[in-house]
Amino acid sequence: MLELRHDLSTPLVSQIVDGLHALMVAQVLKPGAKLPSIRAFAASHGVSAFTVVEAYDRLVAQGWLVPRGNAGFFVKRRCDEGAGGPQMPEPVRPSFDARWYLKQIFESRDLPMKPGCGWLPGDWLFGDAVRRGLRQLSTEAHNLDGYGLPQGHLPLRGVVAELLAEQHLAAEADQVLLTHGSSQALDLVSRRWVKPGDAVLVDDPGYPNLLYTLRFMGARVFGVPRTPSGYDLEALENLLAQHRPAIFFTQPRLQSPTSSVATVAQLHRVLQLAEQHGVMLVENDLYADLDGAHRPSLASLDQLQRVIYLGSYSKTIAPNLRSGFLLARRDWLDELVQLKMISGLTTCELSERIVHGVLTEGRWRKHLKSLRERLAEAHSEVGQQLDSLGFERFHEPEAGMYLWARHPDLPDSAPLSQAGTGEGIMLGPGQLFLVAPRPTGWLRFNVAFSQDARLWAFLAGRIKAGQAQT
Repeated sequence: MLELRHDLSTPLVSQIVDGLHALMVAQVLKPGAKLPSIRAFAASHGVSAFTVVEAYDRLVAQGWLVPRGNAGFFVKRRCDEGAGGPQMPEPVRPSFDARWYLKQIFESRDLPMKPGCGWLPGDWLFGDAVRRGLRQLSTEAHNLDGYGLPQGHLPLRGVVAELLAEQHLAAEADQVLLTHGSSQALDLVSRRWVKPGDAVLVDDPGYPNLLYTLRFMGARVFGVPRTPSGYDLEALENLLAQHRPAIFFTQPRLQSPTSSVATVAQLHRVLQLAEQHGVMLVENDLYADLDGAHRPSLASLDQLQRVIYLGSYSKTIAPNLRSGFLLARRDWLDELVQLKMISGLTTCELSERIVHGVLTEGRWRKHLKSLRERLAEAHSEVGQQLDSLGFERFHEPEAGMYLWARHPDLPDSAPLSQAGTGEGIMLGPGQLFLVAPRPTGWLRFNVAFSQDARLWAFLAGRIKAGQAQT
């Protein structure tokens, strides 16, 4: 199909993307045409499957290809086609890729059951404190004809720094940048330090939003396998030596989707390897407040010399406030502030004032203690349900939001998830979280949304059907 030149400086991913794009523009590949499978393309062109995955994903992101379940990738029927007359709209089917996840995860908010979602139920959050903050704001005079500070509301930045000092992370308010949740923080770091063709490391399985962002930017994404105790350090060392990445995005604590926690010894080794190979570390610690154990972070061990630290209040106060933060060295932070201003000016000071009130009104620690206890109970109940149906659990964290599990008679969670949407159940199919998407039986269960008997009846029925087929 294409002639790839391994001797050129142009990355193979870019050659594939540009070559297929040219064939589609020239109508050699016509709308609706099916592309070779990832494995077939890789074999016929002498490249790795990972390279083909990245190329296809980039063309999906650019709107040239459309994935269809387990059927493969097809040339998209574009609305600006001049030939062939009007096209009949294709039926909408879940495709279970990162684009589907970003769209579907929010459009499915009203489904009766949401065990695959990434937030907590409303009555688990700190709604009373938010309402008190709103009432307080309504009685105060605020300047509504201007913008907030570029780094965010100064009193909130001060409180963030004070709370992190309790975790032995020493920083001043001027090292804190407030963001629209951790997602904006990840985007800012990616846009500053990731260029097309760059090798980037991420957790595998990991965060779908981040994977999509990096691929959209043209990065070559490599996964560091997660284990129940943190990282596969041998794999990490090999990836660092082979691909020489500049940056590693990771969640050492209560990682999504596995909820695994890296040991202190592993954190020290990761820092040693980062120093040895000149790698920047981006620590997304957005579940830290859900962890009752006092653990060091990469940032606290490194004191922000090589680590950029991210956090969020979306999981513990209210997602709609979109309040997160980023800590970094002052020279790095200055550049990130400029990017924040370029992309969206400032964050919402009114939301930041509400969060500041929540953190300082005196009930914050009691709320966190109650939330952790409630999650621990949910872990126990959901774990028992999974065990009773014969699921294998990756890890038993007893903290955080998720359980990562699979069943021997449910080898592919994508069709299971598709069937679930028809029953009003939003599941978290495992392939969404994999760096190299492929059929897998793993599922992410949000324990706070997985206590409905109808969910377990649905899964039991699917397991029984799978056993009958074998």
